Amino acid sequence: MIEEAFVERMKGYRVVDDFPILDPYYNVSGVDEPYLPSFGIVFKDGAVLNFPSENYFIRLDPDDVVGLAILGTPRSGLSIIGNYQQQNFYIMYDTKKSRLGFAPTKCAEILELFATLLLELNFAKLKYLNFVALIIAKNTTFTEKKCNVYASVMGPSERYCYNPALRWNPQVEEYFVKAYGADHFARISKALTQPSCYSCIRVNTLKSTSDSVIKKLSSLLQENGWLSEPSKGTDAANNSDGIATEPVVSDGSPDAALKNSFISKCKIPGLDYVVFVQGSGPHTIDYGYKEDKPPKEVIVSRKCAEAVLRGAHVYVPGVLACSAHVEKGEQVAVSVALEQPGADGGWGVDPFYFERNGLYIGQGISMMSRAGMFRVSQGVALDLNNRVFNLPSFNDLLEGEIFLQNLPSIITAHALDPQEGEKILDMCAAPGGKTTAIAILMKDNGEVIAADRSHNKVLEIQKLAAELGLKCITTYKLDALKSVQRISKSDNQDATQGGVNGSIQNPELPKSGLEKVSDTALGFSQDKVATLDQPKNGKYTSNAEHRKNMRVMRNGPGRNNTLGGRVEKCKGFFPNTFDRVLLDAPCSALGLRPRLFSGEDTMESLQSHSKYQRRMFDQAVQLVRPGGVIVYSTCTINPGENEALVRYALDTHKFLSLASQHPKVGGPGLVGGCQFPDGYQEEWLRPGEEDFVQRFDPSSELDTMGFFIAKFNVGGKDI
Repeated sequence: MIEEAFVERMKGYRVVDDFPILDPYYNVSGVDEPYLPSFGIVFKDGAVLNFPSENYFIRLDPDDVVGLAILGTPRSGLSIIGNYQQQNFYIMYDTKKSRLGFAPTKCAEILELFATLLLELNFAKLKYLNFVALIIAKNTTFTEKKCNVYASVMGPSERYCYNPALRWNPQVEEYFVKAYGADHFARISKALTQPSCYSCIRVNTLKSTSDSVIKKLSSLLQENGWLSEPSKGTDAANNSDGIATEPVVSDGSPDAALKNSFISKCKIPGLDYVVFVQGSGPHTIDYGYKEDKPPKEVIVSRKCAEAVLRGAHVYVPGVLACSAHVEKGEQVAVSVALEQPGADGGWGVDPFYFERNGLYIGQGISMMSRAGMFRVSQGVALDLNNRVFNLPSFNDLLEGEIFLQNLPSIITAHALDPQEGEKILDMCAAPGGKTTAIAILMKDNGEVIAADRSHNKVLEIQKLAAELGLKCITTYKLDALKSVQRISKSDNQDATQGGVNGSIQNPELPKSGLEKVSDTALGFSQDKVATLDQPKNGKYTSNAEHRKNMRVMRNGPGRNNTLGGRVEKCKGFFPNTFDRVLLDAPCSALGLRPRLFSGEDTMESLQSHSKYQRRMFDQAVQLVRPGGVIVYSTCTINPGENEALVRYALDTHKFLSLASQHPKVGGPGLVGGCQFPDGYQEEWLRPGEEDFVQRFDPSSELDTMGFFIAKFNVGGKDI
């Protein structure tokens, strides 16, 4: 339309034919001041913006030609009209979403945050021409005042708020809409962008009690500045009302009841050792926007923002950009830069990207100046004192007595129903939350094997087990896809004569008790530091060796030996070794909250997860003795990794059957299946099976993460 309007108004000039750069172009030779149409915009509130013609027309001298520069952007719904050869600011109109805003290019870098303003407008009409996009010329001064003229059109409440929307891969979104329905999936997507409005704490019953922990936490949180009534001022109702909790009264007085009302015990049968600490949100925050003076702000990465929404501070590595002239002690707004599609089809983060309205997560006090944030590599950059979601931090609180863990993860350990004296395998155990929950349910009496393929993650499990004082946990570095050890014919004969249930012990299993952790726990081994001043093998170390050791002492032991402890490797286990196996499988993690980005997940990647999970499950089936139990769990909302796995398990291993779970807190599974465009039919649960599994919906009243649990009884394997 804009091209048609331009041509209509340039009828008096001769068209330049075959001009490959820009089309249409007109010969204006001999005309001192050629007539050029003007652009203007009339907004709903009556505001009018007119722009000088030299901003959006190109005149080439001495060719004496003039034209309207049009630059197409085929990867998006944006069209750019203007002098794109100068590579300056574009004022762009998104034809798909009806949005007007600034888009940065090379010289936008010097203006930092001004180029990030996105304007969401509902136009009544556009004056003169149907406006698609304008460009401000190179010499045009882009001032704060001009920026605020646009902001006032949109309104600060629309920009300075928290209202994110997940952008899914179109095929993935279509798949989930088929599974859940459009309305339900929209609610799930919305819920995923927000954290749960409560913190779930598992009490280490071997060291403490729920009542004792509640009393200590009440005192510690208030000392740390946590309000006794965190829900005060909340602008939206908390979704966690569906959690079965009750206020805890430390004594009989009404004041004590009010004081401790934000900490409560879980009323679910068998989970009285679980404590909930109520948070609040989302809150509406006044960022101090004033006419002609937008608030100073710090832009953080998406992962940093997700941690902040869970209660963390802003640390230096998470800072991407900052307003000019920010000094230590200033109040600043915090916004998020999300991944955006790149020209190569991938995803990247541009801290100057203009689509950050609705992505403000709080206010904080700068702990260092702007220059300081970009000169150091660690430390707290902002101390957030005004958050969209107000959740307490439990860092370094009651170590050994409590463990912060999601409710579905706690229920997973209960579903396994571990018994004292049993031998249990946690196949993908890191970071150790479910492993230690199992050990505590067994009262630290039995053997819990915790395996993971990552050296450092195994060390994390060791550290957590030591912190909680658990002795029955043995850790190994082992790939879950190689959990079953190959056995020779002689071993196979021994296995058939190994007892009533056919189980055998693995003669090659090394014993790695917790004593090994304490030898070098969380530090450097003695031989690493002794070489600084002492001879090694009768010889003094070289200067290079000295420098290397100094770097180790200064920077830490390195990626492959982070905690300084030992990790035993394992070749796998013989079949029928374990009474129970937990497979908390690596997955797409599409149930984790809060989540601000989901664009990288494709149907191919989701199907790839499913293939690996099936291979891992096949390993688990071989390792459980007849009469044993397998529990399978994921933290994703993807039916292909949940119900489809159950269908595969039941159809492939006829001796497996779904078992009831206790406690039963989650909802039923999905029945039916999904037909893919290539004709493949993905089958889920059949009628009557849905109540045997637990599916945790992030949009439900439970206000949990997205999670899935299935429990299988293992029958005779000769079927």
